[in-house]
Amino acid sequence: MPSGIHHTKLDIPIERVWNFVSDMDNWAPLVPGYIDHKILSDTESTWKFKGDTGIVQKTISMKINITKWQETTKVTFDLTGLSDNFKGSGYFEAAAVNDSITNMTGHLNITAKGMMGPMINSVLKSFVPKTTKDLTVAVGDRVMEVETVLK
Repeated sequence: MPSGIHHTKLDIPIERVWNFVSDMDNWAPLVPGYIDHKILSDTESTWKFKGDTGIVQKTISMKINITKWQETTKVTFDLTGLSDNFKGSGYFEAAAVNDSITNMTGHLNITAKGMMGPMINSVLKSFVPKTTKDLTVAVGDRVMEVETVLK
C-alpha cells in the first residue's frame, strides 16, 4: 500500500493548530493540484484536484469521510475515489511540545484497485509520500501564516 508520513514542528500552541485542521475548508485547498471541493456534511466532502505523477496529469475526484475527531490531537479520514478506483486513509496528528510549540504529523495511504491497480500502485509509491509531505508542509505554513496575522 503506497503511503507517506511527514512530521513538522510549528511555533504555535496545539489549540490553534486544532482550530485550523478541525475545519476541512481550511486544508482542502492546500492539497497539491487543488481545483475544487464541496462540503457535504460535518464529516463528508468531495475534492477535485490535478494529480501530476511526472508521467501523466489527470483530474482526480474523491470523497473524504472524516472517521474521527479527537479534539485537540487528531483528525482521521478515509478517501474513496470517485473518478478512479482507489481507496485510502490518512490523518493529521498534533502533539504539544510545550505551551507554544506543536509537532504535527500528516499521513496518507492510497491503494489503487482493479485491473490497473498494480501498475498504478507502482506510480503511487513515489507520488503518495511527496503529496503527504507537500500537504503537511502547506498546512503547517498556512497555520503559521494565519497565526502571524492574528497576533
